[in-house]
Amino acid sequence: MEVYVIRHTRVNTPKGVCYGQTDVSLKDSFQEEANLLKARLHSISFDTVYSSPLSRCKLLAEEFANNIIFDGRLKEMNFGSWEMKQWNEIEQNDIQPWFDDFVTVSAPEGESFEEVFQRCKLFIQELRTQQHNRVLIVTHGGIIRSLWCYLLQIPLQNAFKLPVGFDEIFHFNLGKEAKDDFIVLKK
Repeated sequence: MEVYVIRHTRVNTPKGVCYGQTDVSLKDSFQEEANLLKARLHSISFDTVYSSPLSRCKLLAEEFANNIIFDGRLKEMNFGSWEMKQWNEIEQNDIQPWFDDFVTVSAPEGESFEEVFQRCKLFIQELRTQQHNRVLIVTHGGIIRSLWCYLLQIPLQNAFKLPVGFDEIFHFNLGKEAKDDFIVLKK
């Protein structure tokens, strides 16, 4: 099955704000950005579109289909009590353990990257069992990094070495088994 993954477009949130699962709005340029994405994928039809239920993904997914499957496993990492705080305003004693080991340490009332990875892995394993030819997934940077860690079998601590920009498109072929996966570079 061919899988296309898009990270949502730019958000209307100041740079440096931790917004994870907070349902933030998109920039006023959303429609222009969405149109550019649609133009890049204009010749591709999708059997199914999956999306995070957060509005920054939902609105973009609706540009590609009317019938969308919203799946909570595609939500961004939950940063708990750090949500909507400036990263540099979080107490150093609170954030340093997470900086040292974001894979297993979570923000207070949030989740670790390992937990995000497990959600993503379950989603992909379930997707493997479906009979789709071509799928679009609209999601977040953390999920996309988790997906790459899963597909490329790289350690989770290397996830943030993988750049994932807003409104980027990634493409891969998902086999019935992991050995049959085929990675395609960014489009």
